[in-house]
Amino acid sequence: MELKFVLESLLFAAQKPLSPHELRDVLNRAAQEEDAIEPVRALLKMDPLRIDEALKTLEEEHRTAGRSYRLVCVAGAWQFVSEPDYAPWLRAFLGVKNRPSRLSQPALETLAIVAYRQPITRAEMEQIRGVAVDGVLSSLVERGLIEQVGRAEVVGRPMQYGTTPAFLEYFGLPNLEGLPDASELRRIPVQRPESLLTVDPGLATAPESPKLEDSGAEALTLPLEVAAASADSESTSVTAGDPKPQGGSEEAPPAGA
Repeated sequence: MELKFVLESLLFAAQKPLSPHELRDVLNRAAQEEDAIEPVRALLKMDPLRIDEALKTLEEEHRTAGRSYRLVCVAGAWQFVSEPDYAPWLRAFLGVKNRPSRLSQPALETLAIVAYRQPITRAEMEQIRGVAVDGVLSSLVERGLIEQVGRAEVVGRPMQYGTTPAFLEYFGLPNLEGLPDASELRRIPVQRPESLLTVDPGLATAPESPKLEDSGAEALTLPLEVAAASADSESTSVTAGDPKPQGGSEEAPPAGA
């Protein structure tokens, strides 16, 4: 019994995306059943690398098959989804939930900085953008797109921020390595002070450094805008195993689900 077909059956029946770790747990539980047959026991303690290879093989096979659905990895979890071309019929049959409101340009700019420069402090974001980010930062945290990930090893130990799994889901990315190229944003230097800087009037000011507007905000946020547009194009269907649309990127089951 081929591993890839076992994984395929699990993903087809799953009510939510499954990570390789979750799939491995299912294989182990099945193998430890008292009445498990030899082909089932053979998958006990499966090498995670073999599971990854089998999933990627399935992904390629479904992609080249030209069916109405495919296998995708988003935020490290795998699921079957319908192709966007079938959205009109899925909307008529299932209806859709509205995606969360679009990000404003300031929020998108700040999120791009965090995504490509994480972990990063608020003061460092403000050096790059050239404006205060307090309100935008709070909004992104409330939406679950970024979170506190630790403290910088400088005087004052300011909080550092990074992206969350919800960020990957929002933009339809498998992991951070899937971010579009934004080499210009990565090259902007940030001066790390000995003490925490502030942009409050009358107090210390950030030293002169290249700012986001000097580098072209549109060019720096374009990679995330492209990713968001791609996610929007697939937001009208549901995942395999779900009777109703879920979340912000609803996609549909293959025929027979």
